Amino acid sequence: MAFQLPDLPYPKNALEPHIDAQTMEVHHDKHHAGYTSKLNDALEGTGNENASIEEILKNVSKHGDAIRNNGGGYYNHSLFWTVMSPNGGGEPSGDLANAINDAFGSFENFKEEFSNAAKSRFGSGWAWLLIRDGKLQVSSTPNQDNPLMDIAE
Repeated sequence: MAFQLPDLPYPKNALEPHIDAQTMEVHHDKHHAGYTSKLNDALEGTGNENASIEEILKNVSKHGDAIRNNGGGYYNHSLFWTVMSPNGGGEPSGDLANAINDAFGSFENFKEEFSNAAKSRFGSGWAWLLIRDGKLQVSSTPNQDNPLMDIAE
């Protein structure tokens, strides 16, 4: 099973004026497509061609840089498209709001901590909201790494 470039869940111009259609086209159709193709190439002949991306990343230390970088790029971008929405934004409600308030004191404090994690990452990287030891926390990873990886910071 080769990995496939997922379709965007909305039109390329749906996030304007925040992200324009040309940026979405380049980022999805070229950048993410490149990660997908290079991941498939790197997996060829490894015996991991039918593994899920989560299983590959969970054991990424057993693989070379091509699988680490392109697998991370593939996974991170696949998630990235789904957490943005033309109708998104605003404060969360329910269980997520309660967990954010418990962990960070307020949604404003969470946004500040998340923004700082992203801004303080030197070079390329990602900021994450994740559950660790049953609690929400903010983290940052370099390049295309992510918290699923067995090498994540």
